[in-house]
Amino acid sequence: MGSASREALAKAKSALSGRLGKAVGSELLSASAQIEGSPALVSALADASLPASAKAEVVGKLFGSLSAGARSVLTAAVEQNWSTAAEFVDGVEELGFRAQALAEPGLADELLAASATINSSHELELELGNKLGDPAAKAQLASKIFSGKLSAGALGVVAHVVANPRGRRVNAALTEAARVAADQGGLELATVTVAAPLTSAQQEKLAALLEQSAGRKVKVTTVVDPALIGGVRIHMADDVIDGSVRARLEDLRQRLAA
Repeated sequence: MGSASREALAKAKSALSGRLGKAVGSELLSASAQIEGSPALVSALADASLPASAKAEVVGKLFGSLSAGARSVLTAAVEQNWSTAAEFVDGVEELGFRAQALAEPGLADELLAASATINSSHELELELGNKLGDPAAKAQLASKIFSGKLSAGALGVVAHVVANPRGRRVNAALTEAARVAADQGGLELATVTVAAPLTSAQQEKLAALLEQSAGRKVKVTTVVDPALIGGVRIHMADDVIDGSVRARLEDLRQRLAA
């Protein structure tokens, strides 16, 4: 995000306080999808030249069916100045993820589990990530697959991501949503990929090192990928540390080819 969008999001997040209600997250995600589907609406609500009061009035007219809590968060978002219209939509969606995380503290775990299930099936990943597929049909398929396995809130997030990919891969979008949910709970999310399972002692040492680096508690998800051959790859926030043997071999191959 641009600096203006980061500042706008930080201010809008302050509206995520008080008793918002459990439905606010899903309402905001629905609003983000509705806004994205109307270029004229996106342009109007993200227009920095329009007075904040005018944009708040648009929210009142078009989103009057939302709960008071969802409307207050959406109003806080449109009253800010965003770097781009696309980042404004990103911001509203993130506010939806954060509101849902407030209602369901275990949301990050559920989203990571859903991502792992999709990642384990190439066919399922293709079906849910098909850019030409009908959004409603993909959302219905996701709901069918995860019904009874996820909470209603997590299921709603998965269905939203599948129906509104916005150029993102399903797994990447779900992982980002999980990162946002974890952040809302005061945790940093780290994905650690290794060639072979870590021992309990190694996991504890790694978690301690990551928490020291992040300056707060870190939720570590370990992925085993034998293709790495050895070493470890760590993805935390916007940082990727690739110390795998495969990465070093690839670097050597490129140097030899130069």
